[in-house]
Amino acid sequence: MAGTSSGRSVDVKSGSPDTPPATSKSASKSKPRKKLSPADKAAMSELATLIEDIAAHKSKAAFKKLFEYFAPRLKGYLMRLGSSEAQAEELVQDVMLTVWRKAALFDRRKAAASTWLFTIARNRRIDILRREKYPELDPEDPALVPDEEVQPDDAVIMAERKAEVHSAMATLPEEQVELVKLAFYKGWSHSEISKETGLPLGTVKSRLRLSFTRLKEALDGKV
Repeated sequence: MAGTSSGRSVDVKSGSPDTPPATSKSASKSKPRKKLSPADKAAMSELATLIEDIAAHKSKAAFKKLFEYFAPRLKGYLMRLGSSEAQAEELVQDVMLTVWRKAALFDRRKAAASTWLFTIARNRRIDILRREKYPELDPEDPALVPDEEVQPDDAVIMAERKAEVHSAMATLPEEQVELVKLAFYKGWSHSEISKETGLPLGTVKSRLRLSFTRLKEALDGKV
């Protein structure tokens, strides 16, 4: 158990300060909890004091004690709700970071420290489940960006150029056409082409150089 700023240890019995809030209607209709003992009340007060120390003084010592006390309990709670171990650990980190940043929002008159932390954990898990079910769309995703509309004149020019390139390609020997397609259409490097075709790297380079020279001559003044 973690100690508190007063030097005493937080000794919480089962079903007292660190009991998670009810998560279903059936749970909320269960029998009322037993009246807290003086020891339980003292433990709850000490946990609340730790949060207040974080809010007032950004006390790292108080945060360390709070983390050591709640981290394993929150992890177990989240895993019982269905989170994987990895997700539960990530959520615990998120919950404790929230406590560090927003400790000033805690009010012991409205909720016990454990109720506050377990509620944050449950809400964080709900947020993750909601995002997994309804992921946000990235407006910059290329798949969601419509292609620019091709103007009629541009379409005609593109068709003419495509025909001219095909005609120029037809003037090349078959072995050069294959290399040009791999380099130009598939974007392969010279090394990749050499490995795929079994041709020496020098042969690939010389044939491509010759092919592009012939294509340039065939297309000169047309493209």
